Amino acid sequence: MRYPVSEKLEIIRLVEGSHLSARQTLAKLGIPRTTFYRWYDRYLRRGEAGLQEQSPMPKHVWNRIPDEIRHKVVKLALKETELSPRELAVTFTDTEVTLYQRLRLRCP
Repeated sequence: MRYPVSEKLEIIRLVEGSHLSARQTLAKLGIPRTTFYRWYDRYLRRGEAGLQEQSPMPKHVWNRIPDEIRHKVVKLALKETELSPRELAVTFTDTEVTLYQRLRLRCP
């Protein structure tokens, strides 16, 4: 279940102000501790702005080949069909395995 910022803030204040332990308070509210502490950490670091919904998608994937280079690899592979993935990799300074996987996905 997704909670609006106002409810997250209210839950944080309830837990902070409760005479019960955080575990007991969260159990009564039905909020998983991991969820609460993720909210609480973001709240402590960024205030209310940290409680806004965040995209689950990473902004940058460390091993993703940029589209421009991927298109160049596919174009060269289709043009120079005798080249192996290893030979293509030398051209683009990428690993043989990565290029093989990209070509396998692109060219069945």
